[in-house]
This record gives sequence, structure tokens and C-alpha cells, in this order.
Amino acid sequence: MPYLRHVLRLSVAALALLGLAPGASADGGWSVAPATGGAGGRPYVYAEGEPGSVLQDAVSVLNPGRGPLTVRLSGADAGDTTQAGSTAPRTRPVEAGAWLRFARTTGGRRVAAHTVSVTVPARTRADVPFSVTVPTDAAPGDRAAAILASADGRTSAVRLRLRVRGPALSAVTVEHVRVHGGGIAYELVNRGTTVLAPRLAVHADGVLGPVLDRAPRALPLELPPGHRVRLTEPWPHHPVFDSVKVRLTVTAAGAAPGSASASAWFVPWGALAGTAAGLLAALGAGVVVRHRGRRPADRETDDRTRTDAELTGAVT
Repeated sequence: MPYLRHVLRLSVAALALLGLAPGASADGGWSVAPATGGAGGRPYVYAEGEPGSVLQDAVSVLNPGRGPLTVRLSGADAGDTTQAGSTAPRTRPVEAGAWLRFARTTGGRRVAAHTVSVTVPARTRADVPFSVTVPTDAAPGDRAAAILASADGRTSAVRLRLRVRGPALSAVTVEHVRVHGGGIAYELVNRGTTVLAPRLAVHADGVLGPVLDRAPRALPLELPPGHRVRLTEPWPHHPVFDSVKVRLTVTAAGAAPGSASASAWFVPWGALAGTAAGLLAALGAGVVVRHRGRRPADRETDDRTRTDAELTGAVT
């Protein structure tokens, strides 16, 4: 990965100018924001490039205080921005946070690092450059990441939106469907290059006809390209005694429907075990009653038969 050629740029500004900087904290504390390209500032960092490209930008750390401030910066997935004290909203978690690097001096050499500590003098804004190296095998589509800044016991974040250029393809599959207990377990896989908002429909047929039919509904998730998620569809009122075939159908904008099915038996094993135990007990009781109910004459006949047999054997 090519190293950054930028160096840390410190620009001293008056407090009045700091008030115009993007992302300045209302309470006078430190703040972090995308490095401004104009008076209006930017709400987030946007980058776009081909697989294998190196994209460069910068964030600004503002220190309006009377003493120096050391801030630790690191790249993170977008889902990691919900740490305590974060000012960035939660977005979908993706792998782009691992593509972020900062320039750091180690042993007299400039190296690319995932984290860097920057000391900002009092009443100063520090512009810290960073790079995003898009892997050569990255699938086209949208990504999200963040730069976390930590100092004085709190953490703030700058959002990063990245678009990897290439043909857009929407594709989704549903796999590993399994019926167990009161739920239907399954997996969704995004096989395309776009972020998907999937919808799920569920249908199940028993021996005598349909036993479950749920219309398509939106699932509470966004599925990034190449990601797999394990989910469970609740089915608390499933049949007590039946053989069923369950089919899940998943749809998403621009994608062909994906479906998969599974078969299952619902058998009340506890009730059957209790019934079998009752039958065995009744059968055993019947044998005992039959044995005890034999007449004395029958037993005397059996005794005479055994005696005659013994005498016959002796004579022979």
C-alpha cells in the first residue's frame, strides 16, 4: 500500500475563526469533522474509486482550549460508532473500516497505521490526512466506515461513505432453512454488489392443507454485499401433530426472488410416551389378573398331568 506523502498540517486561527469551522463543539470543547473544503463544511467524508485505488482525504481536530490536546484517531466499521459518547448515528456494519490508514512516524520512518495520536496545540486546528486503500478484489457497491477520535474521556466520530465503482448487481439467496421448536431458522446471503433491504414471505403446508401463510414484509436490517446473516422466524402456534413443508421466499429491489424449503414432523412425543406407558401398565395388570384368576381345578389338573408324566418316565 503506498504511503501518504502528506504531513500533519497545523494552522493557527483565532477563536472567532474556530467558531466558523465545521463540527465545532457548542460547549467550547474539542471536536472533529471532515477537513473543510469551503465555508460550508461537509457533514461526512465521501470517496469513490475503482478496486485497487488509493483515496485520500483529511479530518480536522479543533482544540479551542488553553492547553495542548492529544487525540487518538482510528479507523472503524460504521457499526462501531455507537460507543459511549459517539456523536455519529449507527449505520450498517461493513468491512471498509479496515481500509483506513493514517501516516505515523515510527523509528524515524513514515509508516501507514490504523491508529495515530495527534497533539493539537491550544487554540489550533490540526488537519490530519488519511487514506482509503480499496482492495483489488473489492466488489462494486456502497460501503460505510468511520474515523473515531478519542480524548478527555469521550469519543466522537466522522462518517465515511465509500463507493466502489463497477456494475451494480442485486442478488439474494436464502439458505439452510430448518424448523425447530417454535421457530424457523434460516440464513440470508447478499450475492450481489448493492446493499439490500430484504422482504420475507413464509408459507407452510401440512397433510390436510396450508397451516401457515405470511405475506411479504420488510425485515429490520440492511444486508451489505457479500454478507451473510442468520435469522429466526417465530412460529409459536405450529401444529401439534402434522407433517409440514415450509417455504421461505425473500425479495429485494432489483433482485430475483430467492427461496428455499424444509420439511419437518410435529409429533407430541410427551403425550405419546404417556399413552404408551399407560398401555403397558394396563397390559401388565391384565396378565397379573389372569394369572391370579385361574381356578383351583385347573391347577389340580396341571399337577396330575405333571405327576403322570413323571410316573410314565419312571416306568420306562
